[in-house]
Amino acid sequence: MESIRSILRWDWCNMATWGMTRNRLVRELAEACGTNNKVAKGVVDRLAHIAISEIEKSGVFVLPGVGRLVRVHRKARMGRNPATGQPIKIPAKHVVKFRALVAPTGRTTVSRDRIRAAVRK
Repeated sequence: MESIRSILRWDWCNMATWGMTRNRLVRELAEACGTNNKVAKGVVDRLAHIAISEIEKSGVFVLPGVGRLVRVHRKARMGRNPATGQPIKIPAKHVVKFRALVAPTGRTTVSRDRIRAAVRK
């Protein structure tokens, strides 16, 4: 019988559970470009800085062949405190949403239903 500690250790290492981390992205980028991790980390940091400044300026940042980050205004609304059940007012705010391309460049065509099913998993 496996101990809980070994099961938790396995889950912690399972990247399918946690998704791609920043460090893993940096390592994969460095490996693909044939450079070191420091340079790849600088590229990732600079890309994030450019994306933030573009979203602040124009409200949209396009990553060619991947998708776009779009600033969206959310209206004020009424919500509920989950602990007490009391109604609370949630203020209006701006949020950033990622909109993926339906058919990424150089890939086979993917239907919107397949993308939605993959996102729900």
